[in-house]
Amino acid sequence: MADNERRDFLKKAGAVTAAAVGSGLVFGCSQEKKGEAPAVVTKKTYEWKMVTTWPPHFPVLGEGADKLAEMITTMSDGQLKVQVYGGGELVPPLEVFDAVSQGTAEMGHGAAYYWAGKAPAAQFFAAVPFGMNAQQMNAWIYTGGGMELWEEVYAPFNLKPMPAGNTGVQMGGWFNREIKSIADFQGLKMRIPGLGGKVLAKAGGTAILSAGGEIYTNLERGVIDATEWVGPYNDYKMGFYKVAKYYYYPGWHEPGTVLETFVNKQAFEALPKNLQDIVTTAAMACNLWMLCESETKNNFYLQKMIKEEGVQLRKFPDDVIKQLRVYSKEVLDEVAASDPMSKKVYDHFLKYQADAQQWAKISELAYASLPD
Repeated sequence: MADNERRDFLKKAGAVTAAAVGSGLVFGCSQEKKGEAPAVVTKKTYEWKMVTTWPPHFPVLGEGADKLAEMITTMSDGQLKVQVYGGGELVPPLEVFDAVSQGTAEMGHGAAYYWAGKAPAAQFFAAVPFGMNAQQMNAWIYTGGGMELWEEVYAPFNLKPMPAGNTGVQMGGWFNREIKSIADFQGLKMRIPGLGGKVLAKAGGTAILSAGGEIYTNLERGVIDATEWVGPYNDYKMGFYKVAKYYYYPGWHEPGTVLETFVNKQAFEALPKNLQDIVTTAAMACNLWMLCESETKNNFYLQKMIKEEGVQLRKFPDDVIKQLRVYSKEVLDEVAASDPMSKKVYDHFLKYQADAQQWAKISELAYASLPD
């Protein structure tokens, strides 16, 4: 066969194959037996509900859930359609874990420390005071053994977890009083979840867990004296600068907070492999997107609040940070001692963190400390 004939043949063969695939018909390589119809692969479609802890289309975090659903739907060419329900639309914000566990919805979106009352070890997969930053958390979860532990923690609840966002290092929070010493935490009512809330209690404060949509009103009405949330971009969108005077840093309690999506295991296992891969790949893409979005916009909005809104930026005093570190160690040791799974996760976390910090001292930290 001449070269030009071969090219024409291959072109026509490719067109026929594409047409067959596009029509949903896939024929076996072997000749069909006489009288049998050709094998046909049909495209079954799936419709999932995603429930979230965030109000509908909530800035950044809720947008992350929307983006995840959109990506899954688009990447699957509509074979797997995901409909997002904000907190309260289908189930209350802090009941999404149970809703997905029980199959009321196929997916959830939130943060693992919200489920500390159900699985204490879950907290380690969101944020640990004085723990790992976003880069280190991603490394631990994806390639350092963290994912296997996370799946073990969620297995009794019929859930498959995966990272779906990260805030990076957070701010220390919004306060209506200055923090000059550790004594200033005495009697402080602060919205702060997870392990950070337990540390606050050690310092004499009261930790209050409330959904994101309730924080502004609670701060405005004096139900709480302070709140942590995320960082300048998210916090500006929430309008906290209107109801709190002092903005503290650094976020000792959440140095690299992982946002999660979790899937009902039966629903996930019922998907064909290609759709399972789309779900996990979309979650990974959204994990990267949220971190990049925060990094891109945080400084712009921080400067905007300082220059245009008169926000007073404050750094926690060194002696306050040192004492909070002491309390954090006590809290983490207590959590590990009270629950075998927490101890297993905590021991693994600490070992990985020690290795990561050793490397960071001669890589990231050394680079950040270069003279101008």
